[in-house]
Amino acid sequence: MSAARTNAREGGRWLGVYVLAYLVFLYLPVALIPLFSFNNSIQAAFPLQGFTLQWYGTLFGNSALSGALANSLVIGVIAATGATLCGITVSYMDLYGRSPLAATISAIARLPILIPGVIVGISLLILVNLIGFGPSRIAIVLGHILVALPTTVVIMRSRFAAIPKTIREAALDLGASDWTTFRRVMLPLSLPAIGSAFMLAFLTSFDEFIVAFFLAGTEPTLPLYIWSQLRFPKSLPTVMALGTAILAVSFVIAAFAEILRHRGLGAQRTAPADLPKPQQTERGELQWHST
Repeated sequence: MSAARTNAREGGRWLGVYVLAYLVFLYLPVALIPLFSFNNSIQAAFPLQGFTLQWYGTLFGNSALSGALANSLVIGVIAATGATLCGITVSYMDLYGRSPLAATISAIARLPILIPGVIVGISLLILVNLIGFGPSRIAIVLGHILVALPTTVVIMRSRFAAIPKTIREAALDLGASDWTTFRRVMLPLSLPAIGSAFMLAFLTSFDEFIVAFFLAGTEPTLPLYIWSQLRFPKSLPTVMALGTAILAVSFVIAAFAEILRHRGLGAQRTAPADLPKPQQTERGELQWHST
């Protein structure tokens, strides 16, 4: 027994060392970006030359940067909205549609996460050229909906699956239609997951590069602008300052989305309080009045 405990303790210690080394390897390069963004030198090298905020000052008044940021925000909001709406529909029909077609569509919707981004970008470029859109903002929105759709489907499917089926069955037994049950019962219970799916889809669109590289026309997104600035060594500190700002905002949005998701999973699984109550008819039967 003592030898087994010793071996387990040694195994846990080595596992801790492995996890620590993995985290350092994964996050140390990310931590260097904020560090060098405050360095008073064009070169990203040690030793640091001093503390400065001038690189952050260069972010303001840059028309090209402002335009790229505006494009990313508009595209991100539209793509996240479309991906979230599609994710809600696909997930709900997959769980409650009881149709082989719904299950097939759900599987196809999650497929882009397994396809290399280059293949997705090339295929979408061919498609938008055949349709007549060509490389444009509309093409990027369509591409980002496709890229963000697996995230929304996974989140919404897990949320709908966590809601007890008896709630939906009770609403149907009381006379509610499928649409009323979905709108008045399932959606209110899924609001935290919907918010989480939207924010994660927005982050996916905002940070996406490969598909935007193939589909962007004359209006580049923010990742494309950053890539174009890497060709100029003097722009590297500004890029690191911009990357630090993006990293901070992305961390806040991702953390808030995770809080919403856990709040939705931990919430009491009961029907909403404003659910319309069935009324009794003259014959003593229960009738559901939907609005």
